Amino acid sequence: MRPAEEEDYVAYVGARLARLRRIAHYLCKDPHRADDVVQMTLTRLYVHWRRARQADDLDRYVERMLVRCFLNDQQLGWWTRVRLTGAPRDTPVLAPPPPADGSDVETRTVVHAALERVPPKQRAVLVLRFLCDLPVAEVAEIMQCSAGTVKSQTSRGLKTLRELLGEQMLVTLRKE
Repeated sequence: MRPAEEEDYVAYVGARLARLRRIAHYLCKDPHRADDVVQMTLTRLYVHWRRARQADDLDRYVERMLVRCFLNDQQLGWWTRVRLTGAPRDTPVLAPPPPADGSDVETRTVVHAALERVPPKQRAVLVLRFLCDLPVAEVAEIMQCSAGTVKSQTSRGLKTLRELLGEQMLVTLRKE
């Protein structure tokens, strides 16, 4: 890569790293895995930077890469993952990244815990639709599926969240 291209890459990644980490954190159950998924995405982006920067919407291109890395990581067997910490699997070692807004920490923690229990593809759709505020068509493009699939995955994911959180919690969240 030429020095000017590398400077562009570093500037792009520096400006969007926090957003990519936030998305990955919501997708993954483990903050360490989220960092790994972001690292895989950025490594692939570096390798394909010349082609990537020619995309019509570079942010969507990179978000698609991030979701694909997450879904590919989900398909790997447990034996391919190495844990170097002695902490129990269900106990996060690091706190989640701070929210973009100043929302209630307790509510955010409860929602995040419930979101962790939603199946990976449904979780990806919910994160892209509601946390990244993307329309169905863009989510379908990122997930490389039809709009109908996005809608059905959204419906199933919301149903799972309703079961986990209860209807009253969802009403409270809508008011905020």
